[in-house]
Amino acid sequence: MTRILIVDDEPHIVSLVSRAIRAEGFDAVGAEDGPEAIDLALEGDVDLIVLDVGLPSMDGFEVLRHLRAEGVTAPVIMLTARSGTSDTIEGLDAGASDYVPKPFAVAELMARVRSRLRESTGGAAMVLSRGPVTLDILARRATVGGRDIDLSAREFALAEQFLRNPGEVLTREVLLSRVWGLDFDPGSNVVDVYVRYLRAKVGPNLISTVRGVGYRWE
Repeated sequence: MTRILIVDDEPHIVSLVSRAIRAEGFDAVGAEDGPEAIDLALEGDVDLIVLDVGLPSMDGFEVLRHLRAEGVTAPVIMLTARSGTSDTIEGLDAGASDYVPKPFAVAELMARVRSRLRESTGGAAMVLSRGPVTLDILARRATVGGRDIDLSAREFALAEQFLRNPGEVLTREVLLSRVWGLDFDPGSNVVDVYVRYLRAKVGPNLISTVRGVGYRWE
């Protein structure tokens, strides 16, 4: 799954952007300072970084220069509450791919995220196909037997989890964490509800219920 690192010393911004990213069907991981961000980015499985300039121990420009020096090539979208052309120039010169001023509209940030991911794959679509179902991850397009179907953001993210893990049993706990970014609530039936929605759109026989455990894409 596409993994995006959000770096900001304001926890509510990390939480807000993480929820938006998961709603798009991507995985999100957060960091609140520069050293933690560098450690996570150097693990090598980050596809894009949303990086705040105003970090406490080392600013975003320094973090970015360090990552580029270490060979990290993932696109980086800088966030800043500062105004002024000089900051924008410094960020772009340090290797940033884009620049978004605070306060920002989440919808605009997500559009920039999708655009940078598309560029980083050379314009190639990230496509998953299992049986009659095909998902174009970046275009957010779903088809069944070549026919377009309309999936909500949550339905799309749920379908992506199944198509990435065919034949595996995905527990309700795993699905709730990956799709909704929530810890397991034994009183919640949201996973079951959305599986029912998804079955109605892709076909009733593709997703099997494993009683007492979860669901499996056949």
